[in-house]
Amino acid sequence: QVQVVESGGGLVQAGGSLRLSCTASVSSSYFMGWFRQAPGKEREFVAAINWSGSSARYADSVKERFTISRENAKNMAYLQMNSLKSEDMGVYYCAASRSRWPVAAASVGVWGQGTTVTVSS
Repeated sequence: QVQVVESGGGLVQAGGSLRLSCTASVSSSYFMGWFRQAPGKEREFVAAINWSGSSARYADSVKERFTISRENAKNMAYLQMNSLKSEDMGVYYCAASRSRWPVAAASVGVWGQGTTVTVSS
């Protein structure tokens, strides 16, 4: 069964850091990505990475603060989040896409169950 499972969410102070992990039971040829959803808002794209890890894309709101990476040998993807702000709070979802960059929810083929990030001011 194709699935992805997130972990690593939690409570962090504003300005702090957190690393999310995604365990993926998908082929290493898949694009991987992260989305987030704040209460009352739509799910939004955060970051995505290609199969080799050589190329990544980021939402403007997280550029220079977040870094996406992957370890294909471990079937893992990560999201390193630095300088966290209150507006970064929400449920973070790992996403996998077989043939397209997962930069829009419609292009995602596999979703995780989400992990919650809370930023205290």
